[in-house]
Amino acid sequence: MRNIKSIWNMGKLKLYFIGVIVVIITINAEGQNTWSLENCINYALDNNIQIKQSELASENYEIDLLQSKLDLLPTLNGSASRYFGWGRSLDQASNEYTTNNTTQDYFSVSSGLMLFNGLQKYNTIKRARFEYLASKYDSDKMRDDISLMIAGAYLQILFSLELVKTTENQVEITTQQIARTKKLVEAGTLARGDLLDIQSQGAMEEVNLINAQNQINLANLDLLQLLDMSSSERFDIEKPDIQISETPKLLPSEQIYKYAILNLPEVKSAEYRFESANKSLAIARGSRSPNIRLSGSWGTSYSDQIKDWEYSIDPITGKIDVEDLGITSFPDQIRNNENKTLAVSLSVPIYNGFQVSSYINKSKLASLNAEYDLDLTRNTVRKNVETSYTDALAAYKTYQANLKSLESFREAFKYMEQKFDVGLVNSLDYNVAKTQLTKAESDLLSAKYDYVFKTLVLDFYMGQPISLNEFHD
Repeated sequence: MRNIKSIWNMGKLKLYFIGVIVVIITINAEGQNTWSLENCINYALDNNIQIKQSELASENYEIDLLQSKLDLLPTLNGSASRYFGWGRSLDQASNEYTTNNTTQDYFSVSSGLMLFNGLQKYNTIKRARFEYLASKYDSDKMRDDISLMIAGAYLQILFSLELVKTTENQVEITTQQIARTKKLVEAGTLARGDLLDIQSQGAMEEVNLINAQNQINLANLDLLQLLDMSSSERFDIEKPDIQISETPKLLPSEQIYKYAILNLPEVKSAEYRFESANKSLAIARGSRSPNIRLSGSWGTSYSDQIKDWEYSIDPITGKIDVEDLGITSFPDQIRNNENKTLAVSLSVPIYNGFQVSSYINKSKLASLNAEYDLDLTRNTVRKNVETSYTDALAAYKTYQANLKSLESFREAFKYMEQKFDVGLVNSLDYNVAKTQLTKAESDLLSAKYDYVFKTLVLDFYMGQPISLNEFHD
């Protein structure tokens, strides 16, 4: 019996530990499906296809930069060929006509080095470097844009969740008021029309609740699509308790602009595009310069028509005897037929239909246009910073005004509800007060999240990571 009881207790202990492990795994699994704003942004930056494409474009420019540096090295090329001939033909190796079937081999190695071409290659390297850096900042700009889009979608979900909670409270208040009104109608204190008005108000608020719940689904879908995730995946975001401070934490717009103009990727990209255009102009001007090139080559050949002859003189007759020793060996021909060259060439552009002048003029226009693009980018950043600062300040003031307005409407509705309960006002006045309170609550939520998003935009201009930490403990 003791053994059976001990086994039973051990079994219960094992089941207990298994249950604890299952609970821990479940909690961890649920925690892993809860996404913070930072998680969403980091996931998008790692997985967004547009960002990956921009990174590929940047790698392509990096390859161009490497190639422009390698172009400074001398060229080296080799060739080998074999020819077969039939009938009467010129044997290029022996420089004789033959009617025999011939086999000829040719080998060559050539090399060349540009010594000077108006610094075009040097400027090409500089231009490729500027293009590569500009593409890197273009990729950073896309990352910033997507981060802001995700922040906006994330805040839309939080707004929708709070709106649902507010709407549910209003539905609950109306439901309770319908129950009280029924009792007052049954007691003869209120007319039946008042009950019908309150019931219609409740029906309208239930519709508003359904619309608010649908808005949550749409907001979730928007965020999932920004993350390139399927809507069928389980997805839930963290719901921080966002609080607005009593005073706005906004830096002066001039300070924000000074930082943004020095650090924003779109400004950096425009600056490097301008530098690239200037190097293109320098390359175009280099086309007017003489070119100095060093080149060299080595070549040799083999032919089955070249023979070895041995010459001898008869000491008595003085006659020269010639003995055919057969085809000269391959190594001997390769050695005997060697030819080597070394040349320095000078090329001076004199007249080419004014193509160089047109090239230079177009490059000047491109450089000027790049300068305008840079100025336009800087002006756009300044306008965006000023607008964002003004919008954030206005949103804060709107939030504070709505906060005071909501308190007033709450007191007004509370007073109206008390008067309605004792029959001093009709259902129409009650519904008007209720609608005004609902609108005030919705306006406050809208102003709240409008201010939060515009503050995040200003933080973004200051190079700070997008986070909601400053709005909650």
